[in-house]
Amino acid sequence: MGTKKDTISNDSVNEIKKKTTFYYECATQLGVFLVFIVAEVLMLAVMAYDRYVAICNPLLYMAVVSRRICRLLVSLTYLYSFSTAVVVPSCVFSVSYCSSNVINHFFCDIVPLLALSCSDTYFAETVVFISATTGLLFSMTIVLVSYFNIVLSILRIRSSEGRKKAFSTCASHMVAVTVFYGTLLFLYVQPQTNHSMDTDKMASVFYRLVIPMLNPMIYSLRNKDVKAAVKRFRTNSWCSFKSMWF
Repeated sequence: MGTKKDTISNDSVNEIKKKTTFYYECATQLGVFLVFIVAEVLMLAVMAYDRYVAICNPLLYMAVVSRRICRLLVSLTYLYSFSTAVVVPSCVFSVSYCSSNVINHFFCDIVPLLALSCSDTYFAETVVFISATTGLLFSMTIVLVSYFNIVLSILRIRSSEGRKKAFSTCASHMVAVTVFYGTLLFLYVQPQTNHSMDTDKMASVFYRLVIPMLNPMIYSLRNKDVKAAVKRFRTNSWCSFKSMWF
């Protein structure tokens, strides 16, 4: 009987060890996550500017979007994302954690970490809110201004074929921007009291897993080979279905 209890106890300890994340590992995980999420937010703005130049000023495209400018934009994007990944986790982990150490999430995210704090989190929440709104509003402003000018340019095109071609250039990016920004705005740019952990976990899964999985499909729909492959797949599937049932 004693041996059975020891076995159960050892199994429980091993299970707990598997799910345990150390303090600095959690901080590192949050920092790495912020580097890539902030970089993606800003990259969407850079891509919107790229499409604006391609549609509104096609003759100046190679001069305006040169390799030097591209390197500069990428460098500034990651410089800002790295600075955010230093400032925000520093504020989040500067609060006191003296109650439960069980994170109600599947990774070390800002909201569930602050929920564990037993001290005043106003300063940390303010820094997170300012950082999130600054990055999102800056990026969204560039996207909205770019697409406002793109729409005006498309409306000036007389031929329907030209309009269709111009629209197809930015359609995939518009879909990615709408889904990605909508999820982030829902998750981060709201007061702490309005957060629901279960809803936040679903939103996190969406923009961490679903959107990256959809991105290759969204951006490749403009590719002629991909379109032809999708068309062949639909045709073959329909033929197989007919042969089975008719």
